[in-house]
Amino acid sequence: MKNILIHGLGQNHKSWNETIKFLEIDNIDVLCPALFKMSSGNSNDYQNIFSSFSDFCNNQEGKLNLCGLSLGGILALDYVKKYPEKVNSIIIIGTPYDIPKVLFKIQSMIFHFMPDSQFNDMGCSKKDFITLVNSMSNHNIKNGLDKINCKSLVLCGSKDKANMKSAKQISQSIRKSEFKIVKDSSHEVNVDNPKELAHIIYDFWKEFL
Repeated sequence: MKNILIHGLGQNHKSWNETIKFLEIDNIDVLCPALFKMSSGNSNDYQNIFSSFSDFCNNQEGKLNLCGLSLGGILALDYVKKYPEKVNSIIIIGTPYDIPKVLFKIQSMIFHFMPDSQFNDMGCSKKDFITLVNSMSNHNIKNGLDKINCKSLVLCGSKDKANMKSAKQISQSIRKSEFKIVKDSSHEVNVDNPKELAHIIYDFWKEFL
């Protein structure tokens, strides 16, 4: 069995470092793939990133516990829909129920005027980042949520007002889902309150350890 943490859009795999430090106290080993580096040589649109992520997961022995934030949550949801037999549990954090198309279009325009250096920390080029955002504009997240049968936990930061309604909608759509609010955190829960997040993850995963 493997435990996998999946970073969000605008993050990289190092965004989980502080959370991992607290998980290690409870002897929880995790894998944390760098999403943009996984699809090396291919266009970094959503389908290619999902395909590379799926290959990564399918190559792991045994069943998986997945924990994804934002983009990572979308990948986790799509993976469990396609490979339900491979997943023990999912934790979904700050993930939209519907893609905000207008917001994505505005953000894409803004990204064009940002310097390339601001994308370096994410491990991708500005072109790849814009390609990913544009490729997700028509992605249907809510389709098939009612078919998910694994143990599920949906989280949202207490200050993440933009995603609070979405988190509740996702939780209501997944039959075996719990919903929790993570205190003292905004959208990037893994950065804002890694200790509390690690405690919640451990408590949710401990039956599989």
